[in-house]
Amino acid sequence: MAVDWQVILQEEYRIVLAALILIGGGIAGYLLGRLNKRVLRAAGVPEVVEGTPFERTARSLGTTTVALIARITSWFIYGVTILLALNTAELPLSTQLFWQITLFVPHLFVAALVFILGFVVADKAELLVSERLRSVKLPEISVIPRLVKYSIVYVASLIALSQVGVATLTLIVLFAAYVLAVIAFGVVAFWDLLRSGAAGIYLLLNQPYGIGDEIRVADNRGIVQEVDMFVTRIENDDEEFIVPNHVVMRNGAVRFRN
Repeated sequence: MAVDWQVILQEEYRIVLAALILIGGGIAGYLLGRLNKRVLRAAGVPEVVEGTPFERTARSLGTTTVALIARITSWFIYGVTILLALNTAELPLSTQLFWQITLFVPHLFVAALVFILGFVVADKAELLVSERLRSVKLPEISVIPRLVKYSIVYVASLIALSQVGVATLTLIVLFAAYVLAVIAFGVVAFWDLLRSGAAGIYLLLNQPYGIGDEIRVADNRGIVQEVDMFVTRIENDDEEFIVPNHVVMRNGAVRFRN
């Protein structure tokens, strides 16, 4: 039986070329991951994500947000390299399946990146909103930072799902349902907050009392220390009262003349 050396050489050539692709892709993926990590550090990303829940979770797993993004970049190169090597070696992988997988990998990479960035941005937004609203002494305010966070996470999740082929109509319906749920929740949860805000605008414009005045609201009597959009803060020798402005409007305020 004659040996077809031409066929053998062609097969060996394909295997060698596939091996070279694997080696080159492995080196490229590693170097690109290292470069991406340096770029992210130079851009100040570690300082931006410092203190966020996502960063703390990443550190508990022995990594960081920057390292995770850099690894995803490397994994993307590794995945494309393996697909190219398999196609070059002409292993049992249909051309149609090969191109379907090849076209899907970039979308999967973008989806993972969007998901991670969504969590990071959401955590940072929660911290910023909490810092901005720290001076507001109403219990309902504590819900707003979390609402901002989960809204960003939800939108990022929808974008990530769209990258992996989830139907656009389904995503639109899910987003519309989320918006309606947020509106309904906001009306119920922040009704007193909305009333306090409206009352606060009236009090700030008309100024029926000011800082340093002695007033009584319901059973709370003291010297006015602060009047903002939502609350009036009064205190006496022993106690401090944080009175929602809608309570002031409902019960009225008695100002004492010296």
